[in-house]
Amino acid sequence: MQRRTFLKAAGAAVGLQVIPLQGVAQDAKRKVRLAAIGTDGQARGDLKQMADEDFVAFCDVSEESLKWVREKYPNAKIYKDYRKMLAEVKDQIDAVTVITPDHIHHPAIMEAVKYNKHIFCEKPMTHTVAEGREVLTAVAAKKNLITQLGNQGHSAEGVRLMKEWIAAGAIGKPKELHAWCYEYPAYYYRSLDLLNQKPEIPDGLDWDLWQGPRPKRDYITDCVPKQWRGWMPYGNGVFADWVCHVVDGTFWALDLNMPTALTAEVDASYDPKRDAMIYPKGNRVTMEFTLKGGDPFKIIWYDGTMKVPRPADLEADREFDGAKTGAYLVGENGTLLHGSHGSSSVRIIPEAKMQAFQRPPKTIPRVKGGHCRDWLNAVRAGKHSNCAPFSYGGRLSEIGLLGTIAMRFPGQRLTYDEKAMRFTNSDDATKLLYPAKATNTTRS
Repeated sequence: MQRRTFLKAAGAAVGLQVIPLQGVAQDAKRKVRLAAIGTDGQARGDLKQMADEDFVAFCDVSEESLKWVREKYPNAKIYKDYRKMLAEVKDQIDAVTVITPDHIHHPAIMEAVKYNKHIFCEKPMTHTVAEGREVLTAVAAKKNLITQLGNQGHSAEGVRLMKEWIAAGAIGKPKELHAWCYEYPAYYYRSLDLLNQKPEIPDGLDWDLWQGPRPKRDYITDCVPKQWRGWMPYGNGVFADWVCHVVDGTFWALDLNMPTALTAEVDASYDPKRDAMIYPKGNRVTMEFTLKGGDPFKIIWYDGTMKVPRPADLEADREFDGAKTGAYLVGENGTLLHGSHGSSSVRIIPEAKMQAFQRPPKTIPRVKGGHCRDWLNAVRAGKHSNCAPFSYGGRLSEIGLLGTIAMRFPGQRLTYDEKAMRFTNSDDATKLLYPAKATNTTRS
């Protein structure tokens, strides 16, 4: 895609609403016919939750990743190239799952959209902001596609309680959110020294197909199958990988738009030019927002060597689990403390305020059967009744993608115009909203 085309898509995508389906309702008892793009890692967990459906075909570039598929689904068709798969099975399927490294999300989604298939995609929705805007525009143009982002907690109880409690004034006017993740460091922190190695490509892995549309490179040690998250041409590091889980509750409850400005502080060992291919060993991002009523609001993110401060409202004798993943939302009259996916275990602190709080009625519909089942039931019913369509998940993903750009300009306050999809004070940062073009060259 050219920048001009992306800008046109971006303008159309801002503020999209889900459009009702027209005449595509299915038999409520019929199994959904699925084609899966990606079968390893997170895919195994997601696909297991869809095991009661009818899997027609699977695609993965690694034979190792396909072993369990061949054993469990001996009659399914197997492919390495999702483009070939969708072209051949398009008339045999209803929907597609895209559970791959981040850089493959956009091209795979667009291929599924071309064949008018419903889509489940893991988070973040795309690898760059411009790709996300193009997806939103393409899906909206089809009008009948039921989509779901893999921010699994959005189907949970905690995120609904949080939204209901905030609306009921549990903590008064929200002021700022502190969010953090320190888990799975082996996935996110890579060394440039690995680029000096000349390893053989593992048997059964199609490295060229794995790289997809990104600039071609020699095979990288410590990248496949999971560590790609720390190589920035393919993943988005801790921040964009976890924002969709940890920030989800606040984003939804406050109906946030995009940040108007972002400022990142990174570990002292990180040089944004030298280390552009890898994620810093520590990242703290401050994002400035304007609430619907005009009040300012901030989200401050912490990972790696950047440690989250203890909540001021937490009792002195109470343990603070700030070494894993979670968030606390500070208001004028109290604080909401919660865990990761779906604002799990959400509580008002201090505990005296939790005990005094009159809980409001549960007015938000609850999800039954989990996140994957939520999407499948909507596909089966032919209704946009699922909880995390791309029109929501794409916007949530964009916050994370903006943060991965901010870390490339440590200490600089980047001002963001979401409608124009550009940073108003940095052309260099604006360029990073768009994907790098593929070439035929390898690294030197």
